[in-house]
Amino acid sequence: LVLLLALPCAVALLVFAEPMVATLFQRGAFDAAATRSTALAVMGWGAGVLGLVAVKVAAPAYYARQDTTTPMKVAVAVLVLTQLLNLLFIGGLGMGVAALALSIGLAANANAATLLWGLRRAGHYTPAPGWAGFALKVVLASTLMGAAMAVLAHQVDWIALGRREGLRAAAMAGALGGSALLYFGVLAASGIRLRSYMRRG
Repeated sequence: LVLLLALPCAVALLVFAEPMVATLFQRGAFDAAATRSTALAVMGWGAGVLGLVAVKVAAPAYYARQDTTTPMKVAVAVLVLTQLLNLLFIGGLGMGVAALALSIGLAANANAATLLWGLRRAGHYTPAPGWAGFALKVVLASTLMGAAMAVLAHQVDWIALGRREGLRAAAMAGALGGSALLYFGVLAASGIRLRSYMRRG
């Protein structure tokens, strides 16, 4: 479920950040320049969505085994990594404040990967058969969805549409709805039974 839901969200934040920020916030003193700078920060968070969500699954696996030390050690190491990335992106490359979000996102991916690797090495987690094929299908569907969203992001002037708020909101709803239909449609066509992932009470 983490891969199935978080990966397309990450792709959407990476390729469709500016249209979403423009639609939600651009009005009054929040001008086009503010939209562009905020969109960069949103893209930074998008780079870490998968890791941020995966940590919420991986860390409790340690707590369930009464191991609180390992997640804490990993968290401390990730905190150090975040600061080093901040120094690199802001001090070395001059990327600005949007680099703060990117540093946190990349460090979150490292956090999740380390926790999952530890579970796998200890024998507490073994991927189910067919994981590689499943992951490939999700990546394919996310890629096609991302390509469609990238076209929409560049072909539609979302900032200029701000002069017509209702039209921009309708265009955003259509773009997001259509992208979701494309994503889940590709998954269904590839043989993934989405109903099997629905939680039963």
